[in-house]
Amino acid sequence: MHTDDRIRRADPADIPAIVDLVYALAEYEREPAACRLTAGQLETALFGPSPAVFCHVAELDGEVVGCALWFLNFSTWRGVHGIYLEDLFVRPEHRGSGLGKSLLTALAQECVHNGYERLEWSVLDWNTPAIDFYRALGATPQTEWTTFRLTDAGLKALGS
Repeated sequence: MHTDDRIRRADPADIPAIVDLVYALAEYEREPAACRLTAGQLETALFGPSPAVFCHVAELDGEVVGCALWFLNFSTWRGVHGIYLEDLFVRPEHRGSGLGKSLLTALAQECVHNGYERLEWSVLDWNTPAIDFYRALGATPQTEWTTFRLTDAGLKALGS
């Protein structure tokens, strides 16, 4: 098993750095105003009484410079869980150092170790560097699927 000592599971002390990384990702994805994550929300999600989100961090010289936030999904066709990668982000000045690949490797190892059969994520169509990076790792785009989302007024209207 390949391990990179720069990658580890997040701990509660990492919360402020992870929140900063999520906001940096929102900025990179051209949606800074859409990000409303608070440290309290993330701490509850990761370390509260019923954690449903997990995180690996990339650390260099004692500083968290990247993260992979993920949760379990389930494939009815395969009959087992998988991992859905919600956010993968490495600070721009540390890209090309292998941290992104090591974060994905850690998640692939989670899958293999736990018998999960899928590691999935979404990437913006315009993010060619990320798309090229994922393809180089052997990931394949699922072009036959379209993502739908209900939020805000649409979610409230349907749920009322």
